[in-house]
Amino acid sequence: MAEIIELSGPEQAPASGKKASKLVILLHGLGANGDDLYGLVPHFAKAMPDVHFSCPNAPYPCDMAPYGLQWFSLMDRSEEKILEGVKNAAPILNQFIDSKKQELGLEDEDVALLGFSQGTMLSLYAAFRRERPLAGVLGYSGALVAPHLLKDEMKSAPDICLVHGEDDDIVPFEAFKDAMSVLQTMQLPVAGYSREGLGHGIDPAGLQIGIDFLQGLFGVGQGKVVNL
Repeated sequence: MAEIIELSGPEQAPASGKKASKLVILLHGLGANGDDLYGLVPHFAKAMPDVHFSCPNAPYPCDMAPYGLQWFSLMDRSEEKILEGVKNAAPILNQFIDSKKQELGLEDEDVALLGFSQGTMLSLYAAFRRERPLAGVLGYSGALVAPHLLKDEMKSAPDICLVHGEDDDIVPFEAFKDAMSVLQTMQLPVAGYSREGLGHGIDPAGLQIGIDFLQGLFGVGQGKVVNL
């Protein structure tokens, strides 16, 4: 059984000053930390002032750089090793989700995950295997790990929104197309957005897509999701 580690990182309470009605947990990529995605929080908070935002630091030092953190190792990028990595990291993330839910007095349906790159891989893996569905997963520049296992292992089907740059040289755009194909074939609630000319990152259009998606999940503002 994987060691359970308590996560911590930068957080922002609801900008409205009210009790949190929803929770968004942002999971950073390989070699970064919670501060990496924390810079996005003001944009989301402006659109969703009653949401609590949490950006936990991954539990392990990055083994591919002299700085930064990782959710799991990518030194070996074989399917087996990546699957082993997300399997070990998922219980750590799930404990964090459950702890924050209890702290804020929220339910699974009030929680969304936002992942970038490796954070997306972990978010998708964990969310589909939770007993109760989270509100949704917003995944940037990531991949669906072990898609062949999903049908047998899936316990819940949260709404999914994937955004990926067509010129991504870290997580190839093919990973986005593969994930969309699998999720659509399974008739799961997924919206996908490709960004022409974008590499491994989040552009202003992608940010707005994410804001619209989360607003739609939480029933605030003008939130909408358009299937492309």
